[in-house]
Amino acid sequence: MAPVIDITEARSYVLARCAVLAPRDVPCRAATGMVLAAPVHAEEDVPPFANSAVDGYAVVAASVAQAPVELPVVGEVAAGGHTDRVLRHGEAIRIMTGAPVPAGVDAVVMVEDTERLEGGRRVRIMRSIDAGVAVRAAGDDVHAGTLLYPAGTLVTPAVAAVLASVNAHTVSVVPRVRVAVLSTGDELVDDGSPLQPGQIRESNRTMLVGLVEGAGCEAVDYGIVRDDEASLEAVLRSAAAECDAIVTSGGVSMGDYDVVKAVLSQIADMSWMQISIKPAKPFAFGLLAASDGRQVPVFGLPGNPVSSLVSFELLARPGLRTMAGLRQPGRPTVEAVADDGLARRPDGKVHFMRVFAEFGPDGRVHVRSVGAQGSHQLAATSLANAIAEVPDGDGVAPGGSVHTLLLWVA
Repeated sequence: MAPVIDITEARSYVLARCAVLAPRDVPCRAATGMVLAAPVHAEEDVPPFANSAVDGYAVVAASVAQAPVELPVVGEVAAGGHTDRVLRHGEAIRIMTGAPVPAGVDAVVMVEDTERLEGGRRVRIMRSIDAGVAVRAAGDDVHAGTLLYPAGTLVTPAVAAVLASVNAHTVSVVPRVRVAVLSTGDELVDDGSPLQPGQIRESNRTMLVGLVEGAGCEAVDYGIVRDDEASLEAVLRSAAAECDAIVTSGGVSMGDYDVVKAVLSQIADMSWMQISIKPAKPFAFGLLAASDGRQVPVFGLPGNPVSSLVSFELLARPGLRTMAGLRQPGRPTVEAVADDGLARRPDGKVHFMRVFAEFGPDGRVHVRSVGAQGSHQLAATSLANAIAEVPDGDGVAPGGSVHTLLLWVA
């Protein structure tokens, strides 16, 4: 029997064997959700020209020092337009937000501080302003040559927008991880047909496909594989050839004889672990050689649905996100307040209890148990938005502090 190890040792073992995928170049507009594999420097100034921050009137600030004053309006510039007119002292040009500031202008008076006269041929300026007000200088946001983002930066929608704004048309990224997800077992049914004796509805694969996609990966659903070693080996080898990682559930307990365990033990370099946690004590991880020489990580999760979810969050998800190039692959954690306490009994294991988390009026995250904590009781767990790490012992007293993994927070 394999020795029992703690979760830190298990996670370190997994992450050390999850290599970052080879980078590729993609258009910046397709890079959202991926990680930059190389630093990005700005190719252009942003904005590329001095422009107005408001709708109003471009002026020479000295012209309105004695406001209120009336000035002739000698032109108009809209966003996307321009004028060759050089503004002189004592004149104004109507201007829109984002429009290029004409030569001679050193300030813009917002429209709310003006009054149109003579059908727009003149304008009354109601207050004075200093030079530079409401004028965005060229390069005010970004100067050409500036290091924008180092390698390892996650491309969020805002980051993608900045890349587009500086003409970083193509960027080097770690590609989205393709993950094969499969279930095995003659007892599984997913076609909606009436259950026969001994049959159960497939659910783990459905859950894991969503979890994989939620981790920013591309899930490839390989369906249900029946209990046949030759069929399973063929599917696993096909998955290794087509995907970057494989996630299975079931057949990882020490006493199990399961086709997953039998086949993976023969074709992959597997480690069958017993981890001192509850749920999700059994876990398997290994590398399966693909036909092109790649070493494809295989995550063998427990069959009980709650155990499968917890082991995915603690081990598989960080591994997949490490492959995607993320420097901090884990979920965010906080020290939360257990409002009603989290009771448990000593058993030599760390309990990962499913909880509901929300911010309290004190600004801290507060958690409470979602109820049933059995490894088979997915209905209660499905309402959890966090996982509380409760050390071995008698639990956490009401109002006590508990280290908590945030899945999302209301």
